[in-house]
Amino acid sequence: MGDAAEELDALLGGQGWDLGGYDGTPHPGAPVRLGSGTCYVVLAVLFNDEDGVLLVQEAKAECRGTWYLPAGRMEPGESVVGALRREVKEETGLECEPLTLLALEERGPAWLRFVFLARPTGGTLKTLEDADAESLQARWWGGPLDPLPLRAPDILPLLDLAARYRRSPPHPPTLPQELPCAHLCLRLLVAFTACPGHLWVLLNVSGPPRLPVVACGTHPTQIRRGLRLPVLGLLGGCLPPDPHIGPMGLLGLQHRAGGPGGADGVCLNVLVSLRPRGAGEGPPPELCHPAFRWWRVEEEGLRGRILQRLQEGGTVPIRS
Repeated sequence: MGDAAEELDALLGGQGWDLGGYDGTPHPGAPVRLGSGTCYVVLAVLFNDEDGVLLVQEAKAECRGTWYLPAGRMEPGESVVGALRREVKEETGLECEPLTLLALEERGPAWLRFVFLARPTGGTLKTLEDADAESLQARWWGGPLDPLPLRAPDILPLLDLAARYRRSPPHPPTLPQELPCAHLCLRLLVAFTACPGHLWVLLNVSGPPRLPVVACGTHPTQIRRGLRLPVLGLLGGCLPPDPHIGPMGLLGLQHRAGGPGGADGVCLNVLVSLRPRGAGEGPPPELCHPAFRWWRVEEEGLRGRILQRLQEGGTVPIRS
């Protein structure tokens, strides 16, 4: 299982890995293109040396005068990090460098928001004299947010997440990797750990052993049920009925601006725990699909790294 071990090592280290095909259903359709039923959003949390957070006063008519974190939509042919830097620059006047993904927020495959912790690296803070269609001004805010009219309260848990990460990072720094992907898909590290000290990982063995990859559908019913639906579809096709699936966490993501055919697909490298039913201990459930098998991870270092990432906070949270 040398290929699979190398793939696992890369993903656990925050790197990417070339896609080796898709499993299960739905089958990939047309390449993903932003602005054609798909929207990616970037959002940045930045602090200064006095622990003030960077806020933007909105200029749009529907929310004019309210405050929010720097955020905006990715443009076709733009990298995730490139979009982050552009939005922060346009809205605040500052240049920035991303430090890590803090969260992935999703409303199904049609809408993803990449939340970053970043640091300022230059530029001049935008004032009211610089107001334009992007924002009225930007400000470092060091006190409670209660006095400010916020555009939406959804930034409050993100600020808490950023503050906790700064105090004690629960997962390694995680940044997008530039590898092409035509579709929105999930590469799955499905781990089973019923027996103490033992760990199994689900592999596709129809060719060189690799982690399974599932494509996200674009039908309205598939979009409404979010990223968990293709995971359930794959596992439901090779495991006994109603598999007991734990939370999903993000190990990293892959995207290259202007990918195959101008596509803006993203591969999300996701860790999923499969939980045993009842209090019994034993091997993983028997598989009913010949393309898949369980691989028992015996190399101590690799097993320890996977178990560490399975712990609470060991991956970038996926918020639905």
